[in-house]
Amino acid sequence: MSAVWPVSRAAVRRRRVQTVVIGVVVLLSTTMIVVALGLLAASSGPFDQAYSRQSGAHLVASYDPSKVSDSQLTKAASAAKAFAGPFAMATPDLGSSGKFGESESLVTVGRADPGGPVDRLNLWKGRWVDKPGEIVLNRNPTASEGRGSPTLGSTISMAGQTLTIVGFAYSVSQSADAWVVPAQMASLKPTATQMLYRFAQAATNEQVTAGQTAVTSGLPSGALVGTQSYLGLRALATGEPNTFVPFLMVFGWLGLAVAVLIVANVVSGAVVAGFKHIGVLKALGFTPTQVMAVYLTMISIPAIIGCAGGVVLGNVLAESLLTKAFENYGAEGMTVPIWVDVVVVFGVPVLVALSALLPSLRARSLSAAEAISAGSAPRAGRGLRVQRWLSGTRLPRSVSLGLGLPFARPARTALTLAAVVLGVTSVTLAVGLGKSLTEYQTAASRVDAVDVSLFARPAEVGPGPAPDDPEAPPAPKLSDAADEALVRSTPGAVSVTASTNLPMRLAGTSTDLQVSFYRGDFQQLGYRILDGRWFDGPGQVVVSERFLRQRGLAVGDTITLQSQGKTVRAQIVGKAMYNSGDEVLSNWQTLALVAPSLRASLYEVNVKPGTDLDAFVQAVQKGDPGLIETDGQEAGTFVAIVLATVVLLTLMLGTVAALGVFNTVILNTRERRRDLGMLKSIGMTPAQVTVMVVTSMAALGAVGGVLGIPLGIIAHRLVVPAMANGAQVAIPAFMLDVYPWSLLALLILAGILIAAAGAYFPARSAAHTTIAKVLHNE
Repeated sequence: MSAVWPVSRAAVRRRRVQTVVIGVVVLLSTTMIVVALGLLAASSGPFDQAYSRQSGAHLVASYDPSKVSDSQLTKAASAAKAFAGPFAMATPDLGSSGKFGESESLVTVGRADPGGPVDRLNLWKGRWVDKPGEIVLNRNPTASEGRGSPTLGSTISMAGQTLTIVGFAYSVSQSADAWVVPAQMASLKPTATQMLYRFAQAATNEQVTAGQTAVTSGLPSGALVGTQSYLGLRALATGEPNTFVPFLMVFGWLGLAVAVLIVANVVSGAVVAGFKHIGVLKALGFTPTQVMAVYLTMISIPAIIGCAGGVVLGNVLAESLLTKAFENYGAEGMTVPIWVDVVVVFGVPVLVALSALLPSLRARSLSAAEAISAGSAPRAGRGLRVQRWLSGTRLPRSVSLGLGLPFARPARTALTLAAVVLGVTSVTLAVGLGKSLTEYQTAASRVDAVDVSLFARPAEVGPGPAPDDPEAPPAPKLSDAADEALVRSTPGAVSVTASTNLPMRLAGTSTDLQVSFYRGDFQQLGYRILDGRWFDGPGQVVVSERFLRQRGLAVGDTITLQSQGKTVRAQIVGKAMYNSGDEVLSNWQTLALVAPSLRASLYEVNVKPGTDLDAFVQAVQKGDPGLIETDGQEAGTFVAIVLATVVLLTLMLGTVAALGVFNTVILNTRERRRDLGMLKSIGMTPAQVTVMVVTSMAALGAVGGVLGIPLGIIAHRLVVPAMANGAQVAIPAFMLDVYPWSLLALLILAGILIAAAGAYFPARSAAHTTIAKVLHNE
């Protein structure tokens, strides 16, 4: 077998273009597959490992101490596999220190030690509290400490108490923002009792719900104030990487399939074109197995190099994505599972080699005499019936001859057609992805849903310029009601919606929410209701799909919101299309239960068509100069990044499919150089030769378009919902219907364009080959 290697290397050097194409295609395909499999395999690993290590709570629940006693909670908790608590819990407002970012309060729990059977805290800095006047804060060890961040020994003020920070701990369950000794809780005026549960079965929402039912069975009605499922935290942690997996997997496998087709085409072409070379090798003493090994090695060299490069590049990209996505769970230096690399390193080259096996077996079976005497042109009679039928049509002769060429080499034509089909499939998928994601982003971000947005500075200015700062916007002159009446009475106004935002806490959790309260024509703001209805009374909210997923809730459930020392129970009456998982929509009647004196800070206005917006704003500001026009909603950058990636991958696959056509045309024209010389000798012009060759491939492109479009539509209907599920958003069914008949007709042209682009340059080269050169080669 020592002679196989030098002959294989020589074959690689002779076919540089095919070698480079195979290597690049395998590299890119392997990269996408490694990234996709790595994200899929490792996406939940850091979270699950951290949760298991710290015995994280499957359910964090808070109860109303006025309705249920500690002994009742302890007795009911025996239905769980393990539990911790009861712990007194308070949510005191912070003092004026302003050291904790935007949080205005801390969920504080009285806990004697950081251990226990459930939610064991990682006390990674300092010590645990051992007396009143001390506090431990919840902070991830990997979190950066910016300027003004709390440090050991510093103090904070809340509920009239000054507490010294003695340690930093981390709760993977996110059960609290801070902990104090139980004796401290009386001065903080606890408003709830916390229980932490682990269940024997908690893999699904149904199992967690069943566990919750078991531990609350027999408790007084209304005792449960709020809950937080660990599945919501898990969904939040795995959402970002899981968004990329579906389309990376699809494009990765499409790329690998195109690589397999090109390899099979290259090897079969090399066998056909190298009949004489095969005969010479066998005449020199090469065994049939050695001849087969030459062709397999010729393909394996670029495949192995491309696969190795793809594994390295895929690991780099996957590790970067995973580390960024799981930095809150101590995932620095996260790597792709070793089994992914092993499977890809061995699997991809083997798959490529298998695609070359059949044509290599053909080379093995030829005898030396048969190989040397055989010509490279197709056997007579292949496709003759079709060619005769085409010659009887009224088509130009160059076109009819071109349409008959693919039938001379049916196996090669099938491989080329399959490559074109996959190219059209990728284009169809990319176009559908682009339209669906663009429609979703436009609807979810409410771009252009409102004509004019007017800002009114609140009476109490939060972070930003001070009231006496010359750069601060002027305060409104009129009252809230008067400003709304002014905007409504301005000529051209059709609908006016007043709103304000208020930071609130979800009871039973350490989650900060931004609650937007609306008044007026809020149904004209561009929100799409996907489930349920709009709010129409106090204590009602509308949330997003992401909000529900991250907290294991559903439309119809009740949540408890806390702010400014007040608590509001609100029913989720609808699910709207928007991206945020920390924003809640409600109405002015609900705001009156928490902050009745708060005025609107934003007026969103729709005007009649043709209204001069500048004149409209000037008319409003003439009545109240304190109403300042602001920018409307903007689309995010995530969709643009995904679309750029999809376009890049599509161009790559389209180019590779065109290279497959390129290779086929080169083989066809080399085999038929004598026929081309004869056609030229009887008067066929170079332009007619070019038309004939391009037509032969354009016909395959048209068929490939017809076959590839349904596959692309099927892939689109599988990939988009999978991406939406990974991103924890909901996409309505109508956003999947993005292929009108006019677009389908254009997509058929994509197949023709791919085939024609791949055929044009070798066709021109063949057209300009002189008759003398052809006869000389013969």
